Amino acid sequence: MLWNIDLTLVDVAIVTRDAYADAFRQVTGRPLVKLAPAKGRPDSEIIFETLAINGIVTGDEHLPRFIDALAGAFATKRRRIDKDGRAMPGAKEALKAVSRIDGVVQSVLTGTIKNNAMLKLRAFGLERYVDFEVGGYGEEVYPKASLLQVTQGRVRQMYGFRCDGSNTVLIGDSARDVQAARIAGASMIAVASGHSTTAELHEAGADVVLQDLTETSDLVAAVTHLTSPMDRTAG
Repeated sequence: MLWNIDLTLVDVAIVTRDAYADAFRQVTGRPLVKLAPAKGRPDSEIIFETLAINGIVTGDEHLPRFIDALAGAFATKRRRIDKDGRAMPGAKEALKAVSRIDGVVQSVLTGTIKNNAMLKLRAFGLERYVDFEVGGYGEEVYPKASLLQVTQGRVRQMYGFRCDGSNTVLIGDSARDVQAARIAGASMIAVASGHSTTAELHEAGADVVLQDLTETSDLVAAVTHLTSPMDRTAG
């Protein structure tokens, strides 16, 4: 089980934008005028577009510098995360319910860089259900579908059982998440808690669309329908 983070499990947009502004000033020496929209994209893409639309000519050194600055800026604001952000309705109960399914490993497939992903979930007590070591993150410069396959390889290596499209489920809120799952051959549970509508998520090809995560029985039923015990644990 791979979870998207922003607008699927948490909403910390205000803190994230402030961290981007601090990182931008640190890297460029200039104030941030315009932040590129997320739209389900990884931080690596957002960073490059943000630099471009603010008139910064980018080089190979910009991405690692900006990622380090973004991690540092976000860490300084960690006490604001739960104050100015929120866990999405039903997020903790959903993670807990899925953790009880036999043979399930839960991790993340997120556009957020790893350090910030961990801080976002820890702020709301969600980290206990997630294996961060096998996840996919925004500093890894892969298309999201390729990053999904990278995480499958990490699960195979760490847990020693087969992990492929037949037993991988992505849970996310954007049509971009759905497209990544489709390309990678994984199943997709879409949650209409972000900027994509229910109709857009269906049209993109989601296997199941939920309004939110509050009905944990519906989520568990969807997971068990899309996988089987043999698929989840086979070596």
